[in-house]
Amino acid sequence: MIISKRATATAVLCALLLGGCSAGISGSVRMVDRNNKPIADAPLEGIVVNMINTSSSVERASTSVKTDKKGRFEAGADKIKPGVYKVEVSEPGYVAASKTIEVKESSRSVDLDLKQLPKGGAQSYRGMKSDKDKIINPGEVNIQPPSM
Repeated sequence: MIISKRATATAVLCALLLGGCSAGISGSVRMVDRNNKPIADAPLEGIVVNMINTSSSVERASTSVKTDKKGRFEAGADKIKPGVYKVEVSEPGYVAASKTIEVKESSRSVDLDLKQLPKGGAQSYRGMKSDKDKIINPGEVNIQPPSM
């Protein structure tokens, strides 16, 4: 019985030590204005962060997580294997952001800024004088899938 308790304690200690050294990706997402200043009231919760392993087989090629209220995210060792990852994020109304990082045996941190798109000058088609006025800002378009 004593051997069993020691073996269990050793196994738990090894798991804790190995878990602390495992690969993972964490970081944060910020929404910034066109002058790269953080937008104070930007909704940061629920933004999808994609992590694509560009150096691995297809079955372990990618994962995604969502940000918390402060824009932070984390993907642990259960989802991240060593390799080269393209970490990307996009939101309507903002320029998509991505960074490429290499994850080895320890976790990596990456911060991404979503820069606000400039507002389109024209808000309706009525009264437009040129084709330039008809260009729609992609960040302002809400495309819905067809209903069946």
